[in-house]
Amino acid sequence: MKKMFFLCIAVILLQSANAQTTEKRLAGLDTFINRILKEWSAAGVTVAVVEKNKVIMTRGFGYKDYENKVPVTENTLFAIGSCTKAFTSSLLAFPMKEGKLDLDKPVTQYLPELRFIDDELNNHVTARDMMSHRTGLPRHDLAWYGSRTKRDSLIYIIRYFEKTAPLRRAWQYNNFMFLAQGVLAEKLSGKSWDVLVREHLFTPLNMTASNTSMNDHVKSPDYSFGYNEKDGAITKMKFMNIDGIGPAGSINSNAKDMANWVMMWVNGGKFNGKEILPAAYYNQAISSQMVTGAGLPTKEQPDVFLSNYGFAWFLANYRGHYRVEHGGNIDGFSSSTSFFPTDSIGIFVSVNQNGSPIPGIIRNTIADKLLGLKYKDWHRTQKTAVDKAKAAAKEKLKADSTQRKMGTRPTHAITDYAGTFTNEGYGTLTIEQQKDSLVAKYNALTFKVKHYHFNYFNFIPVADGVDAGEDDAMKGQFNINIKGEIESLSLPLQAGVKDIEFKKKVETIDVSKADLEKYVGEYELPGPTLVKVYIKGEKTLVAFVTGQTDYELIPVKPDVFNLKIVSGFSVRFEKNDAGEVTALYFVQPNGTFKATRKK
Repeated sequence: MKKMFFLCIAVILLQSANAQTTEKRLAGLDTFINRILKEWSAAGVTVAVVEKNKVIMTRGFGYKDYENKVPVTENTLFAIGSCTKAFTSSLLAFPMKEGKLDLDKPVTQYLPELRFIDDELNNHVTARDMMSHRTGLPRHDLAWYGSRTKRDSLIYIIRYFEKTAPLRRAWQYNNFMFLAQGVLAEKLSGKSWDVLVREHLFTPLNMTASNTSMNDHVKSPDYSFGYNEKDGAITKMKFMNIDGIGPAGSINSNAKDMANWVMMWVNGGKFNGKEILPAAYYNQAISSQMVTGAGLPTKEQPDVFLSNYGFAWFLANYRGHYRVEHGGNIDGFSSSTSFFPTDSIGIFVSVNQNGSPIPGIIRNTIADKLLGLKYKDWHRTQKTAVDKAKAAAKEKLKADSTQRKMGTRPTHAITDYAGTFTNEGYGTLTIEQQKDSLVAKYNALTFKVKHYHFNYFNFIPVADGVDAGEDDAMKGQFNINIKGEIESLSLPLQAGVKDIEFKKKVETIDVSKADLEKYVGEYELPGPTLVKVYIKGEKTLVAFVTGQTDYELIPVKPDVFNLKIVSGFSVRFEKNDAGEVTALYFVQPNGTFKATRKK
């Protein structure tokens, strides 16, 4: 019995020793990471570190399930967000090698279903442009975020997105262009993006636990929940399924698998001596394709400068070392994948905290230790930056309150603001009246709609029934047509372009064919101009005006029809006491015109 007890203690001690980082250069890292989790009120983090062909560390810290205190392990899956992008761009290396794809030819030659807002982009955008965020399109993220729209439909709506710069003149991050790369890879191979990632990357890299969908994430035996932090409180977030935009950010992975991914990049595209990525692609991927910003050294960071972009990688001079890196953020998770090609070091960090600076703090601290650099307090640096951002947000909110016109009222009753609003690129937004309040729903997002001034309303995001602050609100303007009706809603969903306008859907009524027949006949406008009203098909009322065209009429109220193709125009039929139609009125922005029915 005593011998067995001694053996158990030995096993426990051995497990404890294995749980610690043995690399001398990383001495004290475990204590540091646990302190960072505490100071930033984070649940857990997973870390992988490699050097040349050796895995130095794959570890989990904290909790994957904070409520039940279930610890993170090296096998715990985290959503890596936009760290997915390098996987997607890498898929294009294979048709390049086979001669099926030229990165510098117009991409519409290979993917004709991809169309842009003008011919400059249609005729000239290349795969290289999409891979380096230089198409001229800004993000337009709210057109996909939380949407259940499938990939082919998301590709289609790109044609409606306004650009904010000419082609190749500015670097602008765009998730849609990485979706398009995934669809391009599918088109060239005949296989789905998910299958291509698995066959070309996961399998040869022995990334056996990784997957490409949140549906698969939650089926894993070891996965993490995502969390948000506010005022020190840690709250669980709902998983966001982003399969539609998947090639831009839907991979879930763990420290063990991601160690192999960065090891491949550290070794020039090879893993265990076998080529995974062709050298021609690898070299271009980590070479500057576009300048992202000035990238000047600052007084605070004189040894961190240069800000360029390759193929799904940010490039920088980090304290005298060439660093290749990309971050990733999706609901409840923040990640960073990085490597130093000339130093043969790779680092992956993912935290189950929304919009968190922790990956950068841990990444830089590990890099400094491995590269033998002088200590820097990256925790304090990030804390200062976050505090400045919070102060700036407060000042913005304060400035906003000074421009508000107090004591104003909306022009319409609250019921008139409810309805369905649509935009060709951004889809459908609905506003419902709940007692004396308005609630808007757009994709997976919910907003409490509160009057600001005149016909401007604050759209305040609501998560799990908890109101966000007024500083998180965006202002929407309800627009009125010539007839005094609420016609549309404009929302600032994308900086740099005019507000996105959602047209209010006109509620129609059902009119029987027998009742429609009462309107059929000929009417005379002054001039004289003849108006002929007839029924097309089963139940479509049409008005033909001499010298013009046929106008389809949509029933909206008893005896009132809107013109389908012309906003702000309607037709009202007049009846006598016997219920007979005697005239019609064209109600339009420049006046109301009566046409008398011919007997």
